[in-house]
Amino acid sequence: MTEQLSEKQREVFLWWTDKKTRSYDGIICEGAVRSGKTYALSLSFMLWAMTGFDGKRFAVCSKTVTALGRNILPDLFCFLRRMKMPYRYYPSKSKIEVSFGKHRNTFYLFGGKDESSASLIQGITLAGALFDEAVLMPRSFFEQAVARCSERGSKIFICCNPEGPFHWFKREWIDKADEKNLLVRHFEMSDNPALSDEVRARYERLYQGVFYQRFVLGRWTAAEGQVYPMFGESCITETDKLPACTRFAVSCDYGTVNPASFGLWGQSGEVWYRLDEYYYDSRREGSRRTDEEHYKGLTELIGERKIESVVCDPSAASFIECIRRHGKYRVVPAKNDVVRGISVVSQGLKDGRIKIARRCGDIIREFSLYRWDERAGRDVPIKEFDHAMDDLRYFACEFLEKKSEGFFALSVAR
Repeated sequence: MTEQLSEKQREVFLWWTDKKTRSYDGIICEGAVRSGKTYALSLSFMLWAMTGFDGKRFAVCSKTVTALGRNILPDLFCFLRRMKMPYRYYPSKSKIEVSFGKHRNTFYLFGGKDESSASLIQGITLAGALFDEAVLMPRSFFEQAVARCSERGSKIFICCNPEGPFHWFKREWIDKADEKNLLVRHFEMSDNPALSDEVRARYERLYQGVFYQRFVLGRWTAAEGQVYPMFGESCITETDKLPACTRFAVSCDYGTVNPASFGLWGQSGEVWYRLDEYYYDSRREGSRRTDEEHYKGLTELIGERKIESVVCDPSAASFIECIRRHGKYRVVPAKNDVVRGISVVSQGLKDGRIKIARRCGDIIREFSLYRWDERAGRDVPIKEFDHAMDDLRYFACEFLEKKSEGFFALSVAR
């Protein structure tokens, strides 16, 4: 087993047996994406639990149980089979029962997606817990889960990619690891022997700026300044030079008091062009528009084009219903994960798959004004000059992210 691991992974795999590190109450593996830290840590956790305890309960945690099923369980089940540890998985009960010799233990799966999740883990007594992507969990859930590990000899196993340097996990757990008696190990992509040089080079090409610092170098870097520093003249196409397009879509950020921004998109080859836009600012115009008036603006923007879908602000329930009631266009509620969307847009701008027509003046203006909120202590843009920016994100997550499925490992808003 260990011969397939890198030196760093082997250290993590058996840290609880080494006389230099076994006295720690837990381990934190942090660093670059695709660096092999989750794989080594999850197998280490299972081996530690099954060789040292009998009849105990453990927690396996991520942002959602679905994420565990995608990121942790396949490798874990493969490991159990190789180690000849019989197991039974009960998806409806979110638990796994594992045997090893005379030892029998139960592993409960938990999702810490919001502040209410802390109540899910209250009351249980645990001998240990594994946390995948701890920075994506609410602090209340994470610390409640840690508090449940009260069995004698219990330990915590924590894995995460970096966020900003002021994230609560960085300040309270990594920076205070010594006083909490935790071992910290930093991972880089080179620590994953399963990652080829070709794939590693691809990741290095995919990201720049803060995302490169975090995902490739594994640094806890602040997001500051312009959100899209890569946007410039090379991203703009003169209106009279727009190519013929074969696919069309519309993205909508809806507003009544705030501006409403709709973008008309056309695809030519591998590139999506923002061909035109509808931008209505009620404060600037001096009057508000109704759903029907905004719908009229939508139809005028589209004209006679055949639209695949209208991707709409998911909070705009009345406008979504208005579009559906007319029955002319297919409407899709947008994915509204801000930082994930920003990363998809950033990559689209960087590799030239997003271009903006010169006549789309409002989105070009917002590109120059859209900035990170440096006071927030986490990755959030300032909530102004963001209406065209929001409809751009909605479009990118619907039509660009699918083409990069499997290659994006992103920071998400909490």
